[in-house]
Amino acid sequence: MIRLFNVYYSTRALVLLLCEACLVGGSFLLATVYASGPDATLALIYENGILKIAGITALALLLSYYFDLYAPQRMSERWEIYFRLLLVLSVLCFALAGIVYVLPDTYIGPHVFTIGISTLAIVLILWRRSYEWIISLPVFRERVYVLGNGERARAVIELLRSRRDAGMEVVNRECTDLSNMQLERYSSELRAFRNINNRIDRVIVAMEDRRGSMPVRELLELRLNGVVIENVSALLERLLGKLPLQSLNPSTLIFTEGFKIKASQQILRRVISIAVSFIGLVICLPFFPFIILAVRLSSPGPIFFRQTRVGLRGRHFSVIKFRTMRQDAEAKGAVWASKNDPRVTRLGRFMRKTRLDEIPQLWNVLRGEMAFVGPRPERPEFVQWLSSEIPYYELRHMIRPGITGWAQVRYQYGASLEETKQKLEYDLYYVKHLSVGLDLLIMFETVKTIILRRGAQ
Repeated sequence: MIRLFNVYYSTRALVLLLCEACLVGGSFLLATVYASGPDATLALIYENGILKIAGITALALLLSYYFDLYAPQRMSERWEIYFRLLLVLSVLCFALAGIVYVLPDTYIGPHVFTIGISTLAIVLILWRRSYEWIISLPVFRERVYVLGNGERARAVIELLRSRRDAGMEVVNRECTDLSNMQLERYSSELRAFRNINNRIDRVIVAMEDRRGSMPVRELLELRLNGVVIENVSALLERLLGKLPLQSLNPSTLIFTEGFKIKASQQILRRVISIAVSFIGLVICLPFFPFIILAVRLSSPGPIFFRQTRVGLRGRHFSVIKFRTMRQDAEAKGAVWASKNDPRVTRLGRFMRKTRLDEIPQLWNVLRGEMAFVGPRPERPEFVQWLSSEIPYYELRHMIRPGITGWAQVRYQYGASLEETKQKLEYDLYYVKHLSVGLDLLIMFETVKTIILRRGAQ
């Protein structure tokens, strides 16, 4: 996997993206040469045809990204890939038509778009078929053995077998019962991998208890012979973008790379948050009267909703949102919002899906109580309980809470203790790898989350 902006990406996905960039650009380049004939040089150079093709390529890749064509783990069936490819090409046709209508200077030449789209449809479908065949070849798959017993090892095996984009082939036997595996069996299985016809590339250590049961000698021998030995927490951090709570301990937090809150970095993040929030308020300000009127007509009660939340270093502040629930939503006390919460109004459900209710929080950002990107602030009533139930929960308060965050673009809405634990694992990953580049990436992915209406309830 390749690390960009402190996030790990599958090498396969990046290769796929680069190849498709070449295919899109090449298709429209050939279409321009074919349609323009002797005037191809004029169209490409003097009429900025190359820049226009680069713009089309960027638009096509952006649409592919928004349709999850570089995230195969989101698709249950392979036919979905080709269906989404056709959707991307259809949207691309309408987008290009609209752009040319609004900006006539972006027109390349007669029949270029028609020939380019037609060529691209054939080329992309053939390429995707070829790509699936190529990555299925043994030479492009890493043979992996999961060393461990119990639920942790079973979960890792199931994860790797379901994530084709990881490029890992699990060589473990069918794990019907891993609970009785002992040191002797571990050792014998690892010794079997010394055979050149049964070699492995990586061992993932996923043992519940390593005391007296880790085959150290065999692991060291494999390590010296070029086999990668990796802890399960490091694998999950790379593959899922989160820090598993069950593998965290004080020594890990003390000695691990990351969890560095630098003053210079915080100042730059603060400047970016202020700039983005100010621009956001200016853009959204003309829509405020319509939103206010809609909230007023949807149900009786105040327009804005204020609630105490826990922020930086545990300080309390009042968060501001457009009201999405009935006025008597918490007449019986503080209650976690749930999926399809009956207290949420019809308009409020739409506003939560589109994040319109979050717009007033831009004012919290300008006041310094929040950042644009960071862990979502929680209520004091729940923080005290969650801190006692979930280890390292207070680490979320090392930085300012945010309007959007890593957990918001990677996980669903948390409405239970277990789901809150899952969100904390993503928040801890964010705190560990805190950087301006990661913030910009989260902002970019937030747009996708809003458009696809994922996460919020």
